[in-house]
Amino acid sequence: MANLSEYVDGLPNISGSESLIKEAIRNRPELVFKPSSPIAFDRIKSACAIALHMHQPLIPAGGGDLRTADLISNLQYMMENQGIGDNHNAPVFHWCYKRIGEFVPQLIHEGKEPRVMLEYSGTLFHGLRKMGLHDVFDQLKHITSHPEYRRAVEWLGAPWGHAVAPSTPVQDYRLHVRAWQHHFAAIFGLEALQRVRGFSPSEMALPNHPDVAYEYVKTLTDCGYTWVLVQEHTVEQPHNGFGPEQKHLPHRLVCTNSKGETASIIAIIKTQGSDTKLVAQMQPYYEAKSLSRWELAGKAVPPLVTQIADGENGGVMMNEFPPKFLEVVREASGGETPLVNVTEYLEFLFDSGLEENDLPVIQPQFQKLIWDRMAPGDGPEKLARTIEEIKKENHRFHMEGGSWTNDISWVRGYENVLGPMEEASSAFYEKILKPGLPSDDPRYRNALFHLMTAQTSCYRYWGQGLWTDYGREICRRAVEIANSVP
Repeated sequence: MANLSEYVDGLPNISGSESLIKEAIRNRPELVFKPSSPIAFDRIKSACAIALHMHQPLIPAGGGDLRTADLISNLQYMMENQGIGDNHNAPVFHWCYKRIGEFVPQLIHEGKEPRVMLEYSGTLFHGLRKMGLHDVFDQLKHITSHPEYRRAVEWLGAPWGHAVAPSTPVQDYRLHVRAWQHHFAAIFGLEALQRVRGFSPSEMALPNHPDVAYEYVKTLTDCGYTWVLVQEHTVEQPHNGFGPEQKHLPHRLVCTNSKGETASIIAIIKTQGSDTKLVAQMQPYYEAKSLSRWELAGKAVPPLVTQIADGENGGVMMNEFPPKFLEVVREASGGETPLVNVTEYLEFLFDSGLEENDLPVIQPQFQKLIWDRMAPGDGPEKLARTIEEIKKENHRFHMEGGSWTNDISWVRGYENVLGPMEEASSAFYEKILKPGLPSDDPRYRNALFHLMTAQTSCYRYWGQGLWTDYGREICRRAVEIANSVP
């Protein structure tokens, strides 16, 4: 299988090999983990899965003048300014990005069965490489490709620039998803990309506007993803609008748009809670230990308790996770409640005779209120009127999606960043996409790199101040680069 260059013209390889990526995904093996998994699925009571989310934004801080400063990793800024705030954590962050590469071989050589899912943003990959932290990649490549270790590690796809789906233009979000696949394949190889089946959305954000939610799921399935992580309070049961009842079973996320088109994907529900603390202390394992098999479509199946958290952020994750992870893996290996990865679990589940259509259906929150008043197929104008009517009657109702934290809107209060973001998106569409500039053109890649970097969620999450200035400056560069294309 052909290898992709990790860098092209000084930029990460984020576009230009779409047909090669598509072909690799089309020809991937049906099973990823089950052939090498020793788990006795028919005998276990329950299971648990953990995912570690890793991200650092790129910021215009490589120099004194904001307008000309080099785009560097926030981690590099922390490393070079360790006397400011929490920047002294930078060396520990560096270790966090590679330490799973130490834990997995150690545990497997002990005869144990570690399991962990990893999700790294494209901006983090690029920032680490630019800093010369090649040891991170060496450790991660070892456990990703080595036949003895790779059953323990499942990589999850992500939007390249850590963009939040509800407020990122749908055509741009698709570019983020494809760019991450390019970049990951260029680092770890196309064969490793063939094993990536699950998707981890930034900030766990799920669009709930019917047309945006449909495009989101269609993007994922078009790009070869078979399942997605969702937060429990961002979804509802279509028949009653209540949250899912059996949260620890896989569901089908079914999204229908105003034209009547439907897209669906398997959804794995991440339950609420203080995520970093829960994962660092391996709480999902202890919750799973308290459960026995549940009924699904007439079969008794082990429930799967799933959590994701920042893999480097916070004292609990930095300090308490390593000993706790080692302890739990040693206790769980070969027991009635093993650690599994989600794709591994799904492969066993469907091998037992269950099918995707047997899974209970969910949809994004608040959609029942819409479909009670209109029918799919009534069109976008009727949808827009219906949304406005419900907004006037119900102060809880919104179409901004949901994420980790229900108290943060990804739209309200961020107009001074969203305006420039929309301008950058519009410039990219008008000057790059609409005229049909080839995706392997250096100008396309440069414009895309800046557009996606500008759409990183951090520039909104932290509100006003320096981070907003960073976001606006990257947007300015993205517009200028797009507009420079004749």
